[in-house]
Amino acid sequence: MFFLLHWAVALGVTIRVIMRRTSVGVALAWLTLIFFLPLAGAIIYIIFGEVSVGRARTRRALNLIQPYKQVINDRRQRFNLDWSRQSEAARLLSRHAYNTVNIPTLPGNDLELLDNCQDILRRMIQDIQQATHHVHMEFYIWHLGGIADEVMAAVIEARHRGAHCRILLDSIGSHDFLKSELCAKARKAGVEITEALPVRWLRNFYRRQDLRLHRKIVVIDGETAYTGSLNLVDSRYFKTKSGVGQWVDSMVRVRGPVVEALAVVFLADWGIETGMSIERIEDEGGLHELPEVGDSFVQVVPSGPGFFDQSSYQSILTAIYLAKKELVLTTPYFVPDEAVQIALVSAVKRGVKVTLIMPQKVDSKLVHHASRAYFEELLEGGVAIALFKAGLLHSKTVTVDGEIGLIGSVNLDQRSLWLNQEVTLFVYDREFALRLRTVQQSYIDNAEMVHLAEWKKRRFHQRLLENALRLTGPLL
Repeated sequence: MFFLLHWAVALGVTIRVIMRRTSVGVALAWLTLIFFLPLAGAIIYIIFGEVSVGRARTRRALNLIQPYKQVINDRRQRFNLDWSRQSEAARLLSRHAYNTVNIPTLPGNDLELLDNCQDILRRMIQDIQQATHHVHMEFYIWHLGGIADEVMAAVIEARHRGAHCRILLDSIGSHDFLKSELCAKARKAGVEITEALPVRWLRNFYRRQDLRLHRKIVVIDGETAYTGSLNLVDSRYFKTKSGVGQWVDSMVRVRGPVVEALAVVFLADWGIETGMSIERIEDEGGLHELPEVGDSFVQVVPSGPGFFDQSSYQSILTAIYLAKKELVLTTPYFVPDEAVQIALVSAVKRGVKVTLIMPQKVDSKLVHHASRAYFEELLEGGVAIALFKAGLLHSKTVTVDGEIGLIGSVNLDQRSLWLNQEVTLFVYDREFALRLRTVQQSYIDNAEMVHLAEWKKRRFHQRLLENALRLTGPLL
């Protein structure tokens, strides 16, 4: 009887996998797992195999996101976007992203690129110390220690001054902080701290528990914002025993109309998690029209299952295909699907100089080996690969032809591109793109280039391990 039940479950799940409209690679990975481990594979698929955030959450999201999109689109009518100074690639990418997420490009922004962890946190503290209305923060990880604790002290002081202080943290990424004395102290002081996508294995068995909130957003008084790759951590104290060195990140300090778009992303996420009504969010959220203060055209592109499906994936692919001269990408984790691989190699064949910058060491052995399984094909296709040696390069950036810059929370792996809640700034501004390209060059200057002839000399067992883990790419 158990034998029949065992195979009946496996067969049922196999049919479910086949009937879903998913990529061939993902389907084959799951079918392989179910074939070799029928019952265990079926159970793992039921828990992790389908991208669902739950019906109730999806309803709340749709109810919140649509009104906010309308707010941003109404603001757009105030501006006359002069695209004559922008490249055709910028216009096409902006149009694609708008048709994907319905959030427009907004002009008149001032961007400050920051690439030192301690400097970023100190700059953030200075802005929080000036807050009068609200401080809104959203992170995957908040880690105790160093300047990160000073950030919380500044938030508590802002709350004592009467500012609304709200912090949204991922349940898994910030697990230790959420259980800490500092978190309890902040809550006692009146800081609202909410756990995003809480893990409740029995209660939420129908919803995938590995879909995480990976965005990094700070909005202060609705006038200044930060976003990028840095979690709320002091790199001198974060994962010091992992053997990868200090983490290297980049963030953008933003002023101007696009701050409101970042505020909308936070407020929608907050409303989804807390159930707070639109009326109260609008009353306390501090949304207001912002004047033009700079020259940058900027577009906010959020992504995540249920509401902004595949927006990062499609938009980054589009950016790759629009490159004509040079394409430089940085990512800590590189586990692409076939479409991304083909796009990178195709760019080389069009005459584009393509450089992929990754850390030499990462904090996940599985991802480390899986990512290296893609190197040989990319190198054969003409993609230059640079392995950063001065720490764990955690910055997620793309520059296209020195004219377009992308910076945000998205890794070039299938988890970020398909599963996590992410956000990216698409900046259509040559000056900013060149500044970002300079930072990328500093990474290259501290990296070791991978050469095809040497790479092919790897031992058989190493190649076998990498290729075996490559099969799990859709599952990582």
